[in-house]
Amino acid sequence: MKPRFLIAGAVVIAVIALAGGGAYVYFFSGLRSSPNALGLATPSAQVSSTPSDSTTGSLAGSWTVTTGSIAGYRVKELFVGESSKHEAVARTSTVSGSLTVAGDANGYHVTAITITAVLTGLHSVDTVAGRDVSQRDGYVSRQMNLQKFPNATFTAASVSIAGGTSGPVDVSLPGKLTIHGVTKDVTATAKAQLSGGKVEVAGSLPILMTDYGITPPSVPFTTVDPQVTIEFDIFLTKTA
Repeated sequence: MKPRFLIAGAVVIAVIALAGGGAYVYFFSGLRSSPNALGLATPSAQVSSTPSDSTTGSLAGSWTVTTGSIAGYRVKELFVGESSKHEAVARTSTVSGSLTVAGDANGYHVTAITITAVLTGLHSVDTVAGRDVSQRDGYVSRQMNLQKFPNATFTAASVSIAGGTSGPVDVSLPGKLTIHGVTKDVTATAKAQLSGGKVEVAGSLPILMTDYGITPPSVPFTTVDPQVTIEFDIFLTKTA
């Protein structure tokens, strides 16, 4: 019987060692990475922020969010026993919305801006060695009660954009953000450009979870910052 007990003990020790090794890789190693912040696509020969006089009129009208648009968040989380924070990143491509453009090459006036992201489509895109980070998405869904509040919506009455410049245009966009049934005033900082007949707008805005009645997710061995950066890369096509 004694050899059996010894064998069983050795197996238990081996399992604990393997589990401990996996935990070490996740919590204490530097084998973690996060994608870069969303930004404008690399400018090409087809890209210009301000069209020529011959094409200026084509910008006036209604524009609708189209395929290729992405929105998401990035937030710092600290693993137990570590001094440096990891950046958790999740994104969704289920994005809709519209806006209206008026003006000419001397300047544009954009109105009726509405962008909605379906948060139930969020999935983690960072990596941590030895860990399935998609498990985080379940915690986020529960903390945000996405079954009841599945969407995040940004609206803005209007914004003016200067004309007569080359390269991407800087845009400061004050508006309202609704998450978790709570609406707050925010200001998004973005860059915009015209690319192949599409308007692309990419940028970010900072928020606090607690401002929207959301408690930072409680994950075993991990603390999450209340500060969140919402980021977006939106493509729009003209519809009228």
